[in-house]
Parts: sequence; C-alpha cells; structure tokens
Amino acid sequence: MRMLLTIRIPHEPFNAFVRDGTIGSVMAKILEAVKPEAAWFTEQSGGRGAILVINLDDPSQIPAFSEPWFLTFNADCEFRVVMGAEDLQKAGLEAIGSKWK
Repeated sequence: MRMLLTIRIPHEPFNAFVRDGTIGSVMAKILEAVKPEAAWFTEQSGGRGAILVINLDDPSQIPAFSEPWFLTFNADCEFRVVMGAEDLQKAGLEAIGSKWK
C-alpha cells in the first residue's frame, strides 16, 4: 500500500549532525534503509521536514520506516494512505455514487 510519510525534524539533534559534518552520511543511512519511492525535504511548521512516498506491505513494517527518524532525530512521523491516478480510476466511484444517491 502506498503511503505518504511526513516527518517533522526538531532542530536538535539535527543541528549537531550538521555541525560535526556527519549529516550527509546519517541521512544516506536512513534513506538507504527505508528505500522511499520519492523523498522531498522541506520546511514544516517553521522547522525541518521531509515527505517520503513509501510502499507498506503490512502494518508491521511501520517501525522499520519510523524508528530511524525517531531514534536518530527525535522526529515526529505521520503515515497517510495515498492513491495514484490509476488507483482512483479503479476505485469504482461511479458505482459508489449510484448506491448513495
């Protein structure tokens, strides 16, 4: 199942990794472990953030995706189910709409 993983990263300990020059290797290690379909890094509520597209086959995989962020950065993670255009086309909205007129 395709999921959108939104991550809010507090300033510390992220700043410490930036200052000691290890942030690149730390981020590469996490991204290699979670292997997102796509990853973007952005501002969130005035702080650092990331948005990843991941594929979750089973709910038991949630810790594998979230714990690297929790344990490394004390980050907050939110998971949302998302659909691509093809998924929406297969959703059967016409039949659902007819049923609930």
